[in-house]
Amino acid sequence: MFAKAPLPTSVVLEGVMHATAAVHHAYRRSSGVVACGARNSRPRRGGSACLMNFGADASEGQARVAAFMQALQKLGWNEGDNVRTEVRWPGDDVERYRKYFEELVGLNPDVILASASQSVAALQRITRSVPIVFANIVDPVGAGYVTSLARPGGNVTGFTAFEYSIGGKWLELLKQIAPRVTRIAVIRDPAIASGIGQFAAIQSAALSPALEPSAIDPRDVGELKRALDTFAGEPNGGLIVTASASATSHHDSINSLAMRHRMPAIHAFRYSSLSGGLASYGPNTIDVYRRAAIYVDRILRGAKPSELPVQAPNKYELVINLKVARTLGLEIPPALLATADEVIE
Repeated sequence: MFAKAPLPTSVVLEGVMHATAAVHHAYRRSSGVVACGARNSRPRRGGSACLMNFGADASEGQARVAAFMQALQKLGWNEGDNVRTEVRWPGDDVERYRKYFEELVGLNPDVILASASQSVAALQRITRSVPIVFANIVDPVGAGYVTSLARPGGNVTGFTAFEYSIGGKWLELLKQIAPRVTRIAVIRDPAIASGIGQFAAIQSAALSPALEPSAIDPRDVGELKRALDTFAGEPNGGLIVTASASATSHHDSINSLAMRHRMPAIHAFRYSSLSGGLASYGPNTIDVYRRAAIYVDRILRGAKPSELPVQAPNKYELVINLKVARTLGLEIPPALLATADEVIE
């Protein structure tokens, strides 16, 4: 039976919020920051900006921003009253990211909410004094963003997405759903430490010589298509899509290619299953944004990031898309269906 494992620290917000301040963000296609201001015990007039690594029409991005703003409102920050929010949606456009960063970096934020490893790394190069709260980051200690989870040190803290051990759960899930799979393509981003770490965890979990994980490191959709076309040329292939900026930007293309090649695919996040992926296991990304608002609020009221321990997700979700399973001719074990948090008919 697929047993759910406890998940570690992680949180994401792909936007920027600023109360009396603004947002900072940087790096190419995957990053978001929220910058906020007004450090005192009572919310005063402030401003907020969100820079999302989704397009403006992406329901997942809209839901994350809405969850963050609603949580802030419950904490006393009311849009149009004592806080103002600006949102930017660069999607996967590198030039837009650069443009929006230039627009927002000149503001003087009291706190920045950032998602994606690239944005946190870029922000740390820019400032070691402005507080940064990250969301949905993998292995912030290994990446050098914080000294430790319990005592972050410096100006950065936040919420992790999961621990590397979740890679073993993805592999287990794939084998339960598609037991004939012997070859596994792992989509990752080798440019970030977590991309290498997630792949290594999957390799370690593939103890049987009959399982053969191989890395796919696409820089764009064209490379992704060529790599999967080549991989699908041999039988018994399956796919694991790790957490990365490129996977977020191209999850629709990944799902389309997996369906074209009739390849079972496991994803890290629920939104990929909702948009046509076979199954996913990972943190509740919307809940992470709500929790990120609590840290932003505490910093605005005077807390220091170094005093706020990095936290893991409270909720992990197993989502199974039965419609996709039927299309692929796969029969989901009843015991596995019974453990699912959501089944898409």
